[in-house]
Amino acid sequence: MLGSLPPLRALSAYCAALTGALARQGPVTFISFRKIYPAYLYPGGGLQEDRSFPPLECPGLRIHRRLTWYNPATWLREGFLTRSALLHAQWWSLPLLPVYLAVCAGFKARGKPVVFTVHNVHSHDGSPFFVAASRQLFRLGDHFIVHSQQNRAQMTRVYGIDPARVSRIPHGPLGFRVRGGGDGQAVRELFGFGPRDQVVLIFGAIRPYKGVDTALEAFWKLLETHPGTRLLIAGMPWEPWERYARIIRELGIGDRVTTHLRFIPAEEVHRFFLAADLVVLPYRRFESQSGVGAAALSFGKPLIVTRVGGLPELVRDPRFVVPPDDPASLARAMSLALGTPGVLREMRAAGKDIASEMNWSAIARQTWMVYDRVLAREAEPGARVRI
Repeated sequence: MLGSLPPLRALSAYCAALTGALARQGPVTFISFRKIYPAYLYPGGGLQEDRSFPPLECPGLRIHRRLTWYNPATWLREGFLTRSALLHAQWWSLPLLPVYLAVCAGFKARGKPVVFTVHNVHSHDGSPFFVAASRQLFRLGDHFIVHSQQNRAQMTRVYGIDPARVSRIPHGPLGFRVRGGGDGQAVRELFGFGPRDQVVLIFGAIRPYKGVDTALEAFWKLLETHPGTRLLIAGMPWEPWERYARIIRELGIGDRVTTHLRFIPAEEVHRFFLAADLVVLPYRRFESQSGVGAAALSFGKPLIVTRVGGLPELVRDPRFVVPPDDPASLARAMSLALGTPGVLREMRAAGKDIASEMNWSAIARQTWMVYDRVLAREAEPGARVRI
């Protein structure tokens, strides 16, 4: 498998969870990076490593940490020398295109099939270069995995790929070292929240498509009927924060908004979710599935999402799927969730059911089935090949 693993950040939480589940069912070789990006591609020094992840140790797992973004020799070495029946490449980031082309071409030159998990059918910022680059890379693909039914249709519409070559396998919940028996109120007190405060969480990197401005206006409207509500925003800004600070000042909600504008390491993630009563994903544009949404499910937190990408698949009750860029609808949904007795409990129960359907063991089984189909002409029936 080609992707990133801790302590690198990038897609490492997802890759670690998937790889661990796969390696418990069969042998896996993981091709990771030693240096993944030049620092200037990440804002505010955001490229630092996160060493709070637990070690990934499985008997069937080998890890190569040799790739560097600046050394093509490392790309060619992995592509032409890694022993494996196929390559499963996790594709999400345009700057990695040269590395991925080299590694995938090396496997194809040796007659090894390539499977892609396509995390972004389009780039988050709408760049046309991403689609052009992906189209070039996908010529090397034998099969494709996406996380939502919408993405499955998009792979045919955008890239002309036969639907028979595209499988939908969900994005598993990212537990980020969920700790049993955590004292939610004690954590809330660390943030300065009282026992009667209702806390709404926005979590993850702050980027224009995330709709934080929409959420701020919706929160201002919510305070008219729920003055005891607090908004907790946690994540590294990928754009100047002053834009949002100005909105907060103009709306006069600064005393109700708590911000942690930094990268949140894995060992701290649980604190933010434990403190929250409700998680909102107010994205205005999105094409895939959300790691933050999957994390919310793993922590048993109710979700309100917008009707974009695969986000609606994380919510059972359509009342909590709202149009993007619609502060009034988002405010009404938050008011319904926080102000109606029993609704949060129902949302938690529905989320628990969804999370159980997205468990990593089942995801690993589905992924191995894809490998078996791709290798059907080469592998013996029922055999477990190394990937």
